[in-house]
Amino acid sequence: MSAPTPVFDLDDGDALVSADRHGLLRSAATGGAQVRATAAAVVEGALDRLAGLRPRSVVFVSGAGRAGRAAALVGALLADRTSFPLVRVSRTPAWVGPLDVVVVAGDDAGDPILAESVDRAVRRGAEVVLAAPDEGPLRAAAAGRVAMLEPRVQALPRHTLLRFVAAYLAVLSAMDSARWDASVPPLDRIADVADTEALHDRPTSEVFHNPAKSLATRLLGRRLVFTGATEATVELAGHAAESVLFAGHVAVSAALSTVLQAAPALAPAAGAVDSLFHDPEFDGPPGTEPVRTLVLTPVAEQPVTARRTAVLADAELLVADGDDTGEMTDFEQIAMMACRLDMVAAYLQLTGGR
Repeated sequence: MSAPTPVFDLDDGDALVSADRHGLLRSAATGGAQVRATAAAVVEGALDRLAGLRPRSVVFVSGAGRAGRAAALVGALLADRTSFPLVRVSRTPAWVGPLDVVVVAGDDAGDPILAESVDRAVRRGAEVVLAAPDEGPLRAAAAGRVAMLEPRVQALPRHTLLRFVAAYLAVLSAMDSARWDASVPPLDRIADVADTEALHDRPTSEVFHNPAKSLATRLLGRRLVFTGATEATVELAGHAAESVLFAGHVAVSAALSTVLQAAPALAPAAGAVDSLFHDPEFDGPPGTEPVRTLVLTPVAEQPVTARRTAVLADAELLVADGDDTGEMTDFEQIAMMACRLDMVAAYLQLTGGR
C-alpha cells in the first residue's frame, strides 16, 4: 500500500494558505488565544462570585464533543488532588443543591439539554458557570443568574478543546487558587505554550522544521490507531482520532493496554512487499502495511512507554518537547500536543487526507 500523492506540497506555504478557504489553519492555531481570552475574563471578574467557596462537589455538565473530552481530561489530571469530587455528567443530576458548583459547557447555544441543565441547577440553588455562547436558549436559561465564560475567540468546534480545559481550570482556581502546586500553571503560561507550538507549525515553515507538517507526512495514507500512556493522554488520543476524520482518515483510539493486546492484528499482512516492485498479475494481491500507532506520552513516561510499545510493528511516540525554561507541567504538555494534533489534522485535510 503506497501513500497517495497529496493535492498540495506541504512545503508550498502559499498554496496551502490559498487553499485554506475555510480558515482551518487559523482556527487550529487559536488554542492559545482561546486560553488567554478565558484568563482575561477571570481578571475582569467573571468568576469573582466563586471566591472562597468550599463546594461539596464540582459538576461538569457537557454534551458530546470537546467540552466532554476536556472535562474527562481535567478530571484525569486533577481528580486525586482536589478536596471535593469532580463529577462529569451529560445533564444536571437531581441531587445537585446549594453546596455544589455546576459548570455547564458546550458549543451549541441551542442545545435543549444544556439549557435545561442550567435552569435546573439555578433553581436548585447551585452556583452555576456557563462556558458556552451567550445566545439563544442558553442566554434565556441563564438570564443573568450565572457566571459567564462565553467564547471570545472564533474557532471551529473541533478546535475548542483548550478553551474548555481553560474554563474548567479557571473555575477550580477561582475557588481555591492557593492550593494548586506548580503542576497546574497559570492560564497565561498554558497559552504561551500553545502559541509557541502554533508558531512552529505555521504554514510558511518547511516540513523539516515544522513538527505538524512532518507528522502529517508520516500519517498520510496510513491506517491509524491513536493511544496514550496515561488516562489524560488517552483522552487526547480520542480527540486526535476524531480530528483526522475531517481529513477522510478513518482512525480509532484505544487504551494502550488494548492496543498492546491487539499487536498481532496490527502487524503487516503476509506477503507485504514494496509497491514499487509489486506486479499484481504475477505477485497476486499486495499485502498491507502495518497499522501505524501514534502513542501520546508525557515526558516522564517516555522511557517506560518506549519499552512497552516495542512489540508494535509500527509505533511512534508523540512527546511534548521541553522549552527553554525547563520541564513542562502536565497541562502544558497537553496544550502543546493538542495544538500540534489540531494542526496535523488541518494539514491532512488540506493535502487531500486519504
